[in-house]
Amino acid sequence: MIEALQIAATGMQAQQRQVETISNNMANMSTPGFKRAKVSFVDLVSRGAESVAGSEQALGAASRGLGVSVSNVSLVMDAGEVRRTDDPADLLISGAGFIEVLLPDGATAYSRGGRLRVGSDGQLATAEGHALKASLTLPSGAQSFSVASDGTVAARDALGREQIVGQIPLIRFNDDDGLQAIGDRLFRATARSGEAIAGRAAEAGFGAFRQGFLEASNVKLGDEVVGLMLAQRAYEANAKVLQASDEMLAMVNNLRK
Repeated sequence: MIEALQIAATGMQAQQRQVETISNNMANMSTPGFKRAKVSFVDLVSRGAESVAGSEQALGAASRGLGVSVSNVSLVMDAGEVRRTDDPADLLISGAGFIEVLLPDGATAYSRGGRLRVGSDGQLATAEGHALKASLTLPSGAQSFSVASDGTVAARDALGREQIVGQIPLIRFNDDDGLQAIGDRLFRATARSGEAIAGRAAEAGFGAFRQGFLEASNVKLGDEVVGLMLAQRAYEANAKVLQASDEMLAMVNNLRK
């Protein structure tokens, strides 16, 4: 009976994590480039010490379920809706690929594009101020810049003359869903995602740049609402199991000879 209380508690904790994840997804529905997260569960199993060594049948018979736990919270890297803004500062990656950016501590992070800005030193950076690792600096007097589909960046002066500044390379991974979100629409590589694979935009295996467009969040309201309802019902079911177990224990404690 005590185990029933513990098992129900693990179910409530797991569904609480599910609700929190879905809530964060829904809160970021309007965040450009946001990638929704999903929770994976795993069952908790204990095998008794009375099992006979080397006997699979005995091990299976002695197994006891101990509830559920959150296995991991991973990202769903499906592409979001393409939105046209006609703002030259907005940059979309149509297809596979990430832009490398530098964090304040010098570490590398990855972005799916978004709004760029020119820093006080003329260097291209994200809207949050993270400089591109490609280190592209516009010349003094540049009035605007353009990004071609292959990532070539050109600066324009007041007379409309263009000057090639450099090129933005793209990075891809064997498993994009294994990346870790670190805020500001940035991601970090993990053991699951694998090593970064560098390449050139608009070539095989990589997407192309589109200036004046943004990628919207890939959160779908309908899917999240359904998931939230299911998580709430599962939480309520575990709460009822907890309550029933508590009532049964109270009855046992009140027994008289």
